Amino acid sequence: MGRVFVVELEGRAYRCKFCKTHLARADDLVSRGFHCRRGKAYLFNNAVNITYGPLEERLMLSGMHTVVDIFCCCCGQIVGWKYESAQEKSQKYKEGKFVLERGRILDGVDSEFYIDTRSSLSDAEDP
Repeated sequence: MGRVFVVELEGRAYRCKFCKTHLARADDLVSRGFHCRRGKAYLFNNAVNITYGPLEERLMLSGMHTVVDIFCCCCGQIVGWKYESAQEKSQKYKEGKFVLERGRILDGVDSEFYIDTRSSLSDAEDP
């Protein structure tokens, strides 16, 4: 295979949960209202540091789509899919866009730097 050159994104970026490789910029986020088999997902205009699986027809809640699974180029974990084409006219806006599964990505704002500021009882206190 050859050497993998990783793109480092400027500003706030979403990263692979498994190896922390940059995948998409927050500025490219289109929608947070997507769902997949494993939970929530985000739609992006662009993604980097990914490889593609084979084309396949997939029946989704919004209709039949031609998609390719996308994988992190560094660790090989599946991180989402790319819409290649949509059959429904109302779904054409998805073509060429990327879906990253929320459970497989980290946001620079809420990843390992997350601090729980909600009040809670300490170990020494009784409820």
